[in-house]
Amino acid sequence: MSTRSIIPGSVELSIREKLTTLLQPASLTITNDSWKHRHHAAMREKDGGNGETHFSIRVVSAAFKGKTPIQRHRMINSALSEEFNQGLHALSLETRTEEEITQASG
Repeated sequence: MSTRSIIPGSVELSIREKLTTLLQPASLTITNDSWKHRHHAAMREKDGGNGETHFSIRVVSAAFKGKTPIQRHRMINSALSEEFNQGLHALSLETRTEEEITQASG
């Protein structure tokens, strides 16, 4: 049985707010994968964790046009520096422009 929650936590809400403001995305999907890492100390409340340490993010944004994948990831990591300082541990990122989505499906 998983301990996944359907109610977004404060870290997830903060990620959504910051990335929406920064990237004005055409599409943004944030998945909290932290439950897969529940054995990590940062996940356990008794160790000071909040249960929001690992996320998968899929974002489509015109802000990525002309940027390499590394530049795109750096944009996101920089925007979320406060969350990383407060216990966010890992992001799995898929970053694309609308043109890249169209090319991939065509």
